[in-house]
Amino acid sequence: MHAWLCETLDGVDALVWKELPTPAPGPGEVRVAIRAASLNFPDLLTVRGLYQVKPPLPFVPGSEYSGVVDAVGEGVTHLVVGQPVAAMGASGGFGTHACVNAAFTLPLPAGVDLVDGAAFAFTFGTAYHALLDRGQLQPGETVLVLGAAGGVGSAAIQIAKTAGARVIAAASTDAKRAFCRTLGADQTIDTQSTPLRDALKALTAGKGPDLVVDPVGGDLAEQALRAIAWRGRYLVVGFAQGTIPSLPLNLPLLKGASLVGVYLGEYVRREPRAAAAAMARLLQWYAEGRIRPAIDCTLPMSEIRAAYARMASRQVMGKVVLVNP
Repeated sequence: MHAWLCETLDGVDALVWKELPTPAPGPGEVRVAIRAASLNFPDLLTVRGLYQVKPPLPFVPGSEYSGVVDAVGEGVTHLVVGQPVAAMGASGGFGTHACVNAAFTLPLPAGVDLVDGAAFAFTFGTAYHALLDRGQLQPGETVLVLGAAGGVGSAAIQIAKTAGARVIAAASTDAKRAFCRTLGADQTIDTQSTPLRDALKALTAGKGPDLVVDPVGGDLAEQALRAIAWRGRYLVVGFAQGTIPSLPLNLPLLKGASLVGVYLGEYVRREPRAAAAAMARLLQWYAEGRIRPAIDCTLPMSEIRAAYARMASRQVMGKVVLVNP
């Protein structure tokens, strides 16, 4: 097998494409012949040692990928050789093969494109866990999505609309806001020129959003929390802007609001049955045409540096996917 190997925590430029021994799956694992792997924000951090999950060096980055099972370890009974799957893990995706815990694989039904499969579980799983599990979204509620043109944001728009919500998408450019509208956003906010709190008051007749989906963090977080509705739920998903905000805790008190943490990896590990049921529902929505991963572009696996550069420059709308020949 070949893979991009991270031997030092010096970023993407230090990754090396190497031939490595093809691993054999251990007990409870399967080996996947990788067809496609998507880039997620944690992948930017992992190769610099800045993410909360730190694989031991050396490791192959890539947290989400799809392909075909080509070997099955002891004790695995629900997956078979030749079966198409999507997989999530802390590492392993940016190569030709990977061994992964079978519990972190998602069997893909017939008709699911493997590029879509590589861009599905991480972002849609996170958005579903955020909105419907942690946020308890109800039909008719208003959802504000920050970073709405990104991977999690674009999934959150689609899931919120499928669940019967009104969606306000916040994004930084005309192109990104237009993209959000194609996904179903009811209104959009220009985060570069409009004070977020003022815009939300205008769009909600002063009530504010019932839920805030925040994969961004940074300087918009406090504005969004100040605008939240009574009994609102602020969903803390991530910190793509690079800054973890310090929020005044009197704000949740005054609004009767909740700050709710969203961490898909721990949810899957601690509550595997609930996570599997959520994924099954998401795949049903995919089959019905209600949701679909937004693919910004596909690049050859050899173009990993270009993929990282595109994400780091905040150009991406949806997901970047790397594909093997």
